Amino acid sequence: MFIEPVTGIGRKGWIEVVCGSMFSGKTEELIRRLKRAQIANKRVEIFKPSIDIRYDEINVVSHNANSIRSTPITHSANILLMSEGVDVVGVDEAQFLDAELPSVCEQLAQKGIRVIIAGLDMDFEGRPFGPVPQLLAIADYITKVHAICMKCGDIAHFSYRTSLDKNKILLGEKESYEPRCRTCFYKSESA
Repeated sequence: MFIEPVTGIGRKGWIEVVCGSMFSGKTEELIRRLKRAQIANKRVEIFKPSIDIRYDEINVVSHNANSIRSTPITHSANILLMSEGVDVVGVDEAQFLDAELPSVCEQLAQKGIRVIIAGLDMDFEGRPFGPVPQLLAIADYITKVHAICMKCGDIAHFSYRTSLDKNKILLGEKESYEPRCRTCFYKSESA
């Protein structure tokens, strides 16, 4: 369970990362945290990569159809330009953003902004994905969420691609991916 840090006198920023496989609840957790910040009357700004148009071109939407308004961006530097005067910055699908995202998040945290990032930590081949591993290294708080393996029912933290497409980025849902535990993921990979 994530416990929000208590801030002392003055404004302190930090970086939180929510990571895991497809269908593990990353976006759901991001939305939950951001809505709680809004309830607390914090000024919140949410961003997502402009290529993520699966559910909506503008809003961040979870697999459970919960949503929150966001701003699509093409480069992480845009976050710095659009986050003046905010208390909390949220970023969904961080794995699709550029390598500058960790630096941007560090700059925001140094300005006293709470930064909440959600993204896949591994790609469909089980390898570190995009800027998320570097974000994990600099994060103050990390939450790894898990799905349920579609083969055996155990805890899953791999995103197994069911399609034959080998491109690194393939936007998809249940037609293209399923969560797998380590054993079932590697058993499928070697088959």
